[in-house]
Amino acid sequence: MPNDKAIEQKYIKMTQTSVEHLICSLAVPTIAIMLVSAFYNMADTYFVGQISENGTSATAAIGISFSVMSVIQAIGFFFGQGSGNYMSRQLGAKRYNEAAIMASTGVVTSFVTGLLLGLTCLIFLKEICIFLGATPTILPHARRYLKYIFLAMPFMTGSLTLNNQLRFQGSAFHAMIGMMSGALLNVVLDPIFIHLMKLGVAGAGLATFVSQIFGFLTLYFSTAASGNVRIFIGDCSPKFNRLLEIFKGGFPSLCRQGMGGIAMLCLNKQIGIYGDAAIAAMAIATRTAHISYSVLIGFGHGFQPVCGFNYGAKLYNRVRKAFWFLVKVGTAIMTLNSIMAFVWAPQIIAFFRADDPEVIKLGAIALKAQCLAFPFVGWFTSCSMLCQITRQTLKASFLAAARQCLFFIPGLYLLSYFLGLDGIIYTQPTADILSFLISLPIGISVLRKLF
Repeated sequence: MPNDKAIEQKYIKMTQTSVEHLICSLAVPTIAIMLVSAFYNMADTYFVGQISENGTSATAAIGISFSVMSVIQAIGFFFGQGSGNYMSRQLGAKRYNEAAIMASTGVVTSFVTGLLLGLTCLIFLKEICIFLGATPTILPHARRYLKYIFLAMPFMTGSLTLNNQLRFQGSAFHAMIGMMSGALLNVVLDPIFIHLMKLGVAGAGLATFVSQIFGFLTLYFSTAASGNVRIFIGDCSPKFNRLLEIFKGGFPSLCRQGMGGIAMLCLNKQIGIYGDAAIAAMAIATRTAHISYSVLIGFGHGFQPVCGFNYGAKLYNRVRKAFWFLVKVGTAIMTLNSIMAFVWAPQIIAFFRADDPEVIKLGAIALKAQCLAFPFVGWFTSCSMLCQITRQTLKASFLAAARQCLFFIPGLYLLSYFLGLDGIIYTQPTADILSFLISLPIGISVLRKLF
């Protein structure tokens, strides 16, 4: 546990510094985390795409794994946001010992959950790949890649939990160093394992496995830095009241990320009707759009500890001020991203698969379609985060699930039935616009309660 002087200084900083300055200072490292993480996820796609033999099938194998990564992220964010959310409120209320116990509980339960799920998935590896939408040509590549992803699962869930806990403490810099170290190592190892050692798509999986272990250890030792809540395995106390707090704070993230994984699974199965090139094109477009979302999410992660500390300290005026700042900046960021991605869509897709004209054509159309709804995502994301931090669990969970469960998945089958491939391409922007409309009254109602 941090010493009283260090944590008291952090409390003063989080409750007295201007919210605009706080959010920006905390957002810079978190944006760096999100961008580097997004780029290193894209690194597997890029380097695998350079394989001359069966390159499109190998790229598609990386694409169908995206739903698995979403599920792993859902678990890590569930424990990380749930425990971190609670920690920030306890730190804001100056209950430091309870925050320390929750930190250890969140990390240990996250790691154990990831370990058990990873081992289970390894037992049913082939069946899972087929269930994810792997065609006969994609299946061998998917099995070689996902084997290492499942082995890395406990370190991935543990890393995401530690990252979120550090952010919610206001230690975004330490969170950045931990996540970036693993991400950068992955980018370095990818070409070595894939091309120099000639491991192919298995090399991409092995690079991810090694980098995730390294990133986890870096984050774990970062908790010992001055001012941070240190993790001690012996402090783990999974009592019902603490697990309930993790559930309340983390369930919206579980809905958001988990439904994202299910949505990707449904997308892969629907797009698979049109062949490996269509799967590869949609995978590249989706991951490229994810980079744009990463900037917004990174800025929102700068908002979360500010909101949590000040909500715990009952400084509701600062919470409202921080929210509106996030909405304005987030909308501006996504509008700019929309314009850039729309203009350079063909060049972006070609960067990953330059030797396949069909992938470039389909990928550019899909990316342009997703860009249409980017400006609407800022408000929706801000509302979802506000509800989650202020313990509006039902509203936060509804918003988190609505985008994929209520709009994307039904829309995917409905639009594809009437419009075919075009319907699949325009499902995501349709879901984003509908999510914006449904979040308007919810966000306003939560703001009114903060007076």
